[in-house]
Amino acid sequence: MQDAVSTTISGMTCMSCVGKVEDALTSLEGASNISVDLSSGKASVQGVTRDVMEQAIISLGYGIGNEGTKSEFNWKDRGVWKQSAHNTKWCLIGCSIGDLGTIAYFQFIWTDSGWSTMAIMMLAIMNGLMTSIALETVILLKQLPFKDSLRTAMGMSFISMISMEAAMNLTDVLLTGGAMLTPYAIPPMLIAGFLTPWPYNYWRLKKYGVSCH
Repeated sequence: MQDAVSTTISGMTCMSCVGKVEDALTSLEGASNISVDLSSGKASVQGVTRDVMEQAIISLGYGIGNEGTKSEFNWKDRGVWKQSAHNTKWCLIGCSIGDLGTIAYFQFIWTDSGWSTMAIMMLAIMNGLMTSIALETVILLKQLPFKDSLRTAMGMSFISMISMEAAMNLTDVLLTGGAMLTPYAIPPMLIAGFLTPWPYNYWRLKKYGVSCH
């Protein structure tokens, strides 16, 4: 039997990541005795070459080998950029549900609330944080019990989420003059919400192996 090959993976942040890597390696023809360890970031498999193994991992968006070691930080790891973009995307989806929903409520339903733009935006930020945590909890339920899923979701980077929310709402105010949703304002809001925390999420994932969710 072919000897086992192993490699170090960067970008894995939870058991969901481990499951994705295991599934990718299991799908390789001839693969057996698959092992993926979250704490060490190492994976091993028998029955395939190292190149085949690493290409399967890279295709998921994770980094390989020394590219992802915590002691060698740089801004050039494509795998970490891709994984941090994926993490940021899910944060954006979760935050947008509460944020945009709150603005829409005051704009179209409670139109005579008397609330100031600042008050509406602050409520939108709080609701965005809650819906982001709720969405991440639901996603993690596929891999973890409810308590662990909620605890992990609560451990998300609030710096990332708050900067995302602030960027979205500031863009809205600059474009519309208040707390309003318009066809021309929503795309720039989402773009600003994604781009603002993305470098921070890369840095956090690259340096500490911790994602925004």
